[in-house]
Amino acid sequence: MTTEENENEAAALDDAQVKKEKTVPWVCTARVGLALIGALGMMTLYSQRINLSVALVCMVNHTATEVLYGGGGGGGGNTSATAATDDSSPFGLNDTAQQQQQQQRSCAANSGSDKSTKDGEFVWSKQTQGFVLGAFFYGYIFTQIPGGLLAQKFGGKRVLGSCLFMASIATLLCAVGARVSPNLLIFFRVVIGLCQGVVFVSMHDLWSRWAPPLERSKLIAFTQAGAQIGNVVALPISALLCDYGFDNGWGSIFYVFGIVGVVWCTAWMLIVSDSPSQHPRITTAEREYIATSIGTKQTHLSFKDTPWLKFARSLPVWAIVVAHTCSNWVIYLLLTSMPAYMKEVLKFDIKANGLFSAIPYVIFWLFINIGGVTADALRKRGWRTKDVRKIIFGIGSFSGILLIALGYISCDNSYLAVAVLSIATGFCGLQFPSVLVNHVDIAPPFAAVLLGISNTAATVPGFVAPYLVKKLTPNSLQSEWQLVFYISAAIYVVGAVFYGIFADGEVQDWAKRYMVSAKDQETQNDEVKAVKDDVESNVNHDD
Repeated sequence: MTTEENENEAAALDDAQVKKEKTVPWVCTARVGLALIGALGMMTLYSQRINLSVALVCMVNHTATEVLYGGGGGGGGNTSATAATDDSSPFGLNDTAQQQQQQQRSCAANSGSDKSTKDGEFVWSKQTQGFVLGAFFYGYIFTQIPGGLLAQKFGGKRVLGSCLFMASIATLLCAVGARVSPNLLIFFRVVIGLCQGVVFVSMHDLWSRWAPPLERSKLIAFTQAGAQIGNVVALPISALLCDYGFDNGWGSIFYVFGIVGVVWCTAWMLIVSDSPSQHPRITTAEREYIATSIGTKQTHLSFKDTPWLKFARSLPVWAIVVAHTCSNWVIYLLLTSMPAYMKEVLKFDIKANGLFSAIPYVIFWLFINIGGVTADALRKRGWRTKDVRKIIFGIGSFSGILLIALGYISCDNSYLAVAVLSIATGFCGLQFPSVLVNHVDIAPPFAAVLLGISNTAATVPGFVAPYLVKKLTPNSLQSEWQLVFYISAAIYVVGAVFYGIFADGEVQDWAKRYMVSAKDQETQNDEVKAVKDDVESNVNHDD
């Protein structure tokens, strides 16, 4: 079938769905319920992932660390003797080091952050802190593809629920692990990463069965946007627990978010079903609407059914992988290093650190959902799916320009810096209703595995970015952060260009052979039922 025929067929299905959608309710439906509990799950997941970024600030004894390791080990923004004699920035883009030091002294005097931040109990170098922050991703990267295969074989519900439960138990053990050894804390963070690596791919498997095509963008985007609510919740709450919580403050962070995870997993296993046909409370109208609009019935596929060579030869798959990886560089940079940036450059105290770090993710959440609603609205108006995905992701690359601008805003204009940072983070959110939905567009039966492939590559920035930040910002200077932002902007733009050239929005031919049309499935079911009835009739006649 040619590309034009594919697009004509997709347009006809979309027109039929628009007419059907008008007669099917939206509020209080099973698919919206799945989106809501899924969003809460993503909130729980990211709360457990991001809480260490704030906890680490009040776990470390910055005074002792600076004495033992010098400017490269401290977290408070003091410069080393080497920096004091260097009259140029490492990127050749800023004022002299002497001017930077004067600016930092002025900021410290205005904010008083160094006086209000209490030292923690661990004397860990910046390198050790970088390994602790990045440990999650060393586990996360290895379970993406296996998680997709497990969800593809056994269904997303059980895989997601059981693994997030184990991640919650590991979160509860982090406080004990940190006091035994930083290596044990690193081990528990790796375990959390291993368990959470299956969550997004399992959710994709569920949505490939639950999301009508013209609701796909907003349903998947809303679910994944729950992760940003996790950031909004975890950052300020973690900051408050650092000061007022039990177990020296920081320990309570891990206990609180671990318990929340256990509670959510229990609710998930009781409420969710792998497909509309298995849901005990879904209405007949909604079940038929989903089956008709998706147009196919997907069966659970094994490892041997997966067309690995087709994946490797598909440019649309490569477009997703490259775009996902490049945009994740910026997202993970902000996710893991924002509290440090607030402390080292903007000079906020720990409470302001948590609160101001949460603001960009509110904007992030808004951009994700606005992008999702906009994408579906454009598709209902007849826009081609691939054009919608490309345009929305291309707009998101504007975050790179804002990151560069951010590098030149000093702490004297800290509120402007927070505003620019927030908008830059928001534009990153347009990755969700474009690239992160695209797996389901081009190959619904393999959406989980494809997300596993792209997210494996896209996880590399998760442990490279924080380590590189620590290496590039040994003296906590603004000029050092400028280099970080220039690199990040360039990476994002490269991903947007590649995606704009090679992305697609229709089901690929190699995926269609694994999809059975709803009509054919119904005919097949009728034939099977007729055979069974005939056999039973013969048995009764013999009796």
